[in-house]
Amino acid sequence: MDFSGKRVLITGAARGIGLEIARQFGERGAELVITDYDRDGGGKAEEELKKSGFKAGFIPADVSDETQVSDMFKKVAEGGKLDILVNNAGIIIDKLLVRINESDWDKVIDINLKGTFLCLREASKLMLKAKSGKIVNISSMVALGGNPGQANYTASKAGVIALTKTAARELGPRGINVNSVAPGFIQTEMTANLPKANTDMYLAAMSIKRPGTPADVANAVMFLASDEASYITGQTLVVDGGYWM
Repeated sequence: MDFSGKRVLITGAARGIGLEIARQFGERGAELVITDYDRDGGGKAEEELKKSGFKAGFIPADVSDETQVSDMFKKVAEGGKLDILVNNAGIIIDKLLVRINESDWDKVIDINLKGTFLCLREASKLMLKAKSGKIVNISSMVALGGNPGQANYTASKAGVIALTKTAARELGPRGINVNSVAPGFIQTEMTANLPKANTDMYLAAMSIKRPGTPADVANAVMFLASDEASYITGQTLVVDGGYWM
């Protein structure tokens, strides 16, 4: 899968899965535009990518803020075309349903779902002019079956899957593929502090008896963003080690 000559925007790319996705696109020749609300982390990620020999630029933005997203895409457009968007930015605020307050709900929905919508909408405007493009949204395996303590997160990620399907129907006739990846239990900063009991529960239910890695998710993104997946749209590729079989 060669992305030479392709320009890619990855949200939430300061660390973890987003940064690994950027690395893999860079290794395959893509020009990288990364964004994150963490200015320091995003700057360090940009520096790391450039040291690896990749062409990369960082635009700080909060994807839940419509004005910041609009400004970011103006900068993206000034730099040239946009071939691929990866909507990776996301947060968790885990609490039992009866303890989730309105702020906990709004923050997670705003970044995970609204942020995906805003970036997808702005990217599609650029791609529609070119009559081509690939959009990959990052959902989660818990969107498929729920998870105690994650009512806000599961709702947001289930919404991402539904949004993906609708966007695929609307944009497909204009040459734009829209798919999603639903990672399972992946070793990142976000999952590092989970209690051992939770980790053991996930591993016991998996067919492949190990946590996933950011590279496992990035590999799936590479495929869906590639020409090899040109006849695939509206789909969710689950990368969960067989958890939901």
